[in-house]
Amino acid sequence: MKKLLLLFLVSTTIYATKITDVANIVGVRDNQIIGYSLVVGLKKTGDGTTSQFTLQSISNMLRAMNIDMLPQDIKSKNVAAVVVTANLKPFARQGDKFNVVVSSIGDAKSLEGGTLLMTPLKGVDGKIYALAQGSISIGGKNEKGAGSESHPTTGLVYDGGLVEREINIDLYNQEFATLSLKESNFNNSVNVQKAINGFYASQIAVAIDPRTVRLKRPQDKSMVEFLAEVQQIDIDYKPKSKIVINERTGTIIAGVDIFVKPIVMTHGDITIKIKEQEIPQQPAGSMVVDQETVIGLNENELYTKEGTTTVANLVRSLQKLGATPKDIISILEAMKSAGSISADLEVI
Repeated sequence: MKKLLLLFLVSTTIYATKITDVANIVGVRDNQIIGYSLVVGLKKTGDGTTSQFTLQSISNMLRAMNIDMLPQDIKSKNVAAVVVTANLKPFARQGDKFNVVVSSIGDAKSLEGGTLLMTPLKGVDGKIYALAQGSISIGGKNEKGAGSESHPTTGLVYDGGLVEREINIDLYNQEFATLSLKESNFNNSVNVQKAINGFYASQIAVAIDPRTVRLKRPQDKSMVEFLAEVQQIDIDYKPKSKIVINERTGTIIAGVDIFVKPIVMTHGDITIKIKEQEIPQQPAGSMVVDQETVIGLNENELYTKEGTTTVANLVRSLQKLGATPKDIISILEAMKSAGSISADLEVI
């Protein structure tokens, strides 16, 4: 049986960052818009005759152009029904252009080479805020950062959206503003309050809860000037510890300062023993085979420096012992359940 022996010491790291990196201004945000339309010009890769809504949409479009044709008489495979989505940026003005994502909702094989017909894009209130139209690009990456080459039924129309209706946000005449922290944390909320009040030497910021800070505009500044200054103020910020695991690829992402509490656990033929020890008995990073026999098998011990028993070091040590990504993920999940890891564990 393999046994991994590690040392443990807790430490806390605080970083300096700007308020704009950790907080949003309430009311200043993107707005999602959506629409339904057709993509034409496909090379027999569009929806088949089983997609009745596509045939009905083609019939309706032709009827609007004074061409009367029944859906059952349409046999084209060069057209696909799609849903068009986009994010409308705050303070977008009429005539501004933006990218739109086009996704097939029928049985089309590919949207490559297609052209999106003019599509009204609506908000949650049912009003039309933009129009979209243009040639679809399949290669490269979409707005979410995922490669689209393996997903030919999803594409991007670069600058295909055009703003028609503006979303008015009246900041200039406002006396109060609200900051919303991206992560809920009492200390960070108080640190934002102290940093702003210290910068202006006045009690103009109040932390209402662990995520909300209420601001009052100084009399000698406009709200735009005030918020521009507030966003650039430096604060002491402690990020929320998190371990992200992708079970499909075996990828594990963890901060270098996520420490592991003492624990003894066994997974398969690997036994992990983590305990507090001020002075290592062996040089850091050395791995030796103990002469003592444990259940008839040699015991492997890995020594580390004081305070270096982090999740990152634990993962590297497990890899040295031959643990597979699946084993490591199972071990981290079990340690989280046992309370040995205090950071949040996010599985994607």
